[in-house]
Amino acid sequence: MEAPNISSLLRLAGKHNNNTGIITYPSGETTNPFKTSYSQILEQAEHNANAISAIRGFQQKSIVLLHLDDHFDHIILFWSVVLAGGIPCISTPFTNIPAQRQKHIQHLHGLLEDPICITRAHLLEQFYGQDLLTTYTIEGLYNLRLSPKARIATISAPTPNTNGLERSGNYFSSQLDEVAVLMLTSGSTGNAKAVRLSHAQMITAVVAKCKVREVPGVSPFLNWIGFDHVACVTEIHLQAMYLGVDQIHVQASDIVSDPGHFLRLLADYRVGKSFAPNFYLAKVRKFLETDEGDVLGKSIDLSSLHWLSSGGEPNVVENCEALAKMMACCGARPDVIVPGFGMTETCAGSIWNTDCPRYDILNNYKFASLGKCMPGVEMRVVCGPEGVSEIAPAGHPGILEVRGPVVFKGYYNDPIATSKAISSDGWFHTGDHAMIDSAGNLNLIGRKNDHLNINGVKYLPNALEAVIEEFAIDGVTPHYTVCFSYRPLGAQTEQICVVYLPSYSSDNVEARILARKEIIKAIMLQTGSRPHVLPLNKSLLMKSTLGKLSRAKIRSAFENGEFRALEEVDNAQIQAYNADNMAQPQNESESIVLKMFCEALQIPIGDIGVETPVYDIGITSIHLIRLKKQLQTRLSIDDIPMLVIMTNPTIRSLCKALESLHRPKEYDPTPIWLFHPGVGEVLVFLGLSKYLVGRPVYALRARGFEAGQSYFKNIQEAVSIYHAAIKSKQPHGPYALAGYSYGTMLAFETSKLLQENGDTIAFLGSFNLPPHIKERMQQLDWTDCLLHLCYFLGLIDADLADGLASQFAKYSKKEALTEVAALIDQVRMAELALTLQALGNWASLSYHLQSMARFYEPSGSVSVMDIFVAEPLKMVASNKQEWIEHRLSKWSDFCESETRFHNVDGEHYTMIGERHVLSFQRIFRKALEDRGL
Repeated sequence: MEAPNISSLLRLAGKHNNNTGIITYPSGETTNPFKTSYSQILEQAEHNANAISAIRGFQQKSIVLLHLDDHFDHIILFWSVVLAGGIPCISTPFTNIPAQRQKHIQHLHGLLEDPICITRAHLLEQFYGQDLLTTYTIEGLYNLRLSPKARIATISAPTPNTNGLERSGNYFSSQLDEVAVLMLTSGSTGNAKAVRLSHAQMITAVVAKCKVREVPGVSPFLNWIGFDHVACVTEIHLQAMYLGVDQIHVQASDIVSDPGHFLRLLADYRVGKSFAPNFYLAKVRKFLETDEGDVLGKSIDLSSLHWLSSGGEPNVVENCEALAKMMACCGARPDVIVPGFGMTETCAGSIWNTDCPRYDILNNYKFASLGKCMPGVEMRVVCGPEGVSEIAPAGHPGILEVRGPVVFKGYYNDPIATSKAISSDGWFHTGDHAMIDSAGNLNLIGRKNDHLNINGVKYLPNALEAVIEEFAIDGVTPHYTVCFSYRPLGAQTEQICVVYLPSYSSDNVEARILARKEIIKAIMLQTGSRPHVLPLNKSLLMKSTLGKLSRAKIRSAFENGEFRALEEVDNAQIQAYNADNMAQPQNESESIVLKMFCEALQIPIGDIGVETPVYDIGITSIHLIRLKKQLQTRLSIDDIPMLVIMTNPTIRSLCKALESLHRPKEYDPTPIWLFHPGVGEVLVFLGLSKYLVGRPVYALRARGFEAGQSYFKNIQEAVSIYHAAIKSKQPHGPYALAGYSYGTMLAFETSKLLQENGDTIAFLGSFNLPPHIKERMQQLDWTDCLLHLCYFLGLIDADLADGLASQFAKYSKKEALTEVAALIDQVRMAELALTLQALGNWASLSYHLQSMARFYEPSGSVSVMDIFVAEPLKMVASNKQEWIEHRLSKWSDFCESETRFHNVDGEHYTMIGERHVLSFQRIFRKALEDRGL
């Protein structure tokens, strides 16, 4: 089908006269749709174009803002404006927050240069209180009269035809390079922009989408997202029209609330293509797991469904895998779910993953890849300093850019935004952080401006929202959580705010307290920062039909004080509850320690009691180190072993333990399955241990941290002591051990000793360490250990540590400490409660541990081994593949069964840190389960 403009798509589809067209379900109606053929749509649009042309001030290329809430109205008015020679601009739903709605209308009036606005009578109240937009109703256009007091058309007319518009056979024909429609961006990053979509761009996009995956010739398309979203226009409406097949349009509210209705529509109409973002795929899966869903799933036929597009938010691979299997049982193809990337500027989906979930499972992705470009689009990821674009190599992050005939040429009436968005050679800067993997598939990391900068560390809000979703917190409505940063008055750094939609009643204070506590715990485990938590009602958390919440608008309303009344109610209920239920201090010691914990966690004293489990409120290793120092100073205790703090989960139990600290303690390592890395400390495991619920978790800490303790003499002594400690806590097997880096060697040797004594090893994990390490151990001197320790503790970054190695090799210990003192982050040093002397002593312990392995040669074997592979250190391998093939694979020589490899996020020193622990623990727990643990 050749089409000189989009009007031709309608004319050519209408001329077929085969009764294909649109099937629409009015809002609230799920059983009695009505059908309008393409020829009837063409006829009505031609007739209505005359009424549009008669509006005062209308001329060719006039902008007409369509503010409607019904699919049929949108389709008819869209074509009526196009055939009249105007440019339709599809309005987005207005917010329920009055101040923001007025601001939005004012912005549209200026941006679109006083457009004509057409709406329905029942939507007029949304325009009250403003006198900028000239607003007409469909019902009033038949006999137009303007009120002298308001710029709103009155309704005074005899009964109109279907749309209340006059008939005419005349219509206007546009050129390919002219603007066909203006689509408004969501405004999630500020005021909405109007994207110019030309006839040529839209037709090219429609043709290209058909080439991504062929849909059976007579299979209809099913849509439930609003016409204000470009995916509805180009991927359903125009593409179905281009192919000459039926299209079914159902209101979003009727689909989102009933996944069963969605599945029945797919089956009853033998639908070939539809759309469902990740949140809705999760709803469908959950429904199919119910008894009702199971019965329906066994009775429907989805063999015609070839393409279920999914975009708008990251697709969770585990969810795609599970749902794809369920739908395959109903006849759908196994790769029916097609994640994609697109924007309004690219005519919706333009990059597609047609091999989901197989490809994503193979690559151990948590979120599905977005695949490759369709015809008419090319992509690249660029990095480098501001103003310099260097193409990023495969696997490296940067900013996604796209270009081609499918990509828009600019924003309407906004040359500044256009010049910022599009380079001189046509590349559109999407603003998305992305990575293109070695197979050429796109993976998104987040929006450029989305990062939360907390204490100098950047976090992605969608990643934090995913953490809360994964916790499945009682009282928190799934998919209605928003995280953003804000800076309270007088604060030195940004803080995190979490707003959520409660599923409990407003008077259920216990549920409110529990949800708040669990959200705080989840966020603190990830960031070490205590968030501000606020429940909001649904009217303030309005979603788009793609399931998106506008983070920017919610943040703006929060900062402008529009939620202050709700905050006051929330705080009053929490304070009253805590006053009645929190265990209060019974002595001076408990009062002092309670106050110190609250200061360290930056929370009001009334938020916790002396019986509150401190690990439940998200305490981190940084807090523990800081508290250790403060407790020693405030309580005049020379040394408080970290073990005492870690093994007493409440303030009351800790105070009782501190009372007995009047004599030196013998070395008593924490008995455990987790073996310390080369720095000797076990706090690195704190984040991981939080996720290993339902099983005891222990960690072995190197000897030599506490005053008066000697270092281990050799590996044999360390292994002997660790073996005895394990047996004292767990006399009988099977045993599961894991070591982080250097700790892998100790875990391997301890496993051998257990096996020699007749015990069973069910699991042995290596966190990124090969069996042959003596060459690396021989390379390290004391200054290397100092630099690595500084990086490990976050005192300097990795590149600086690497760059200083050769220079520091020439220094004595004293000189190295003097030099490093001028480089390290002093704020971070204070947070860790470290002195320069303590840092030097720690480096000496680390160096001694490394020296113990200078001549280590592995021997013997263990029954099983799981290897967790992170990015290697630059000096040992250039990439993961080389790291596995030449180093890690050598573990097979020391394992009696086939070794298992697990690809994890992050680098050697960050793989179980705050940024990556969530994904790591998921893989780690799965590995344990696969071993029967």
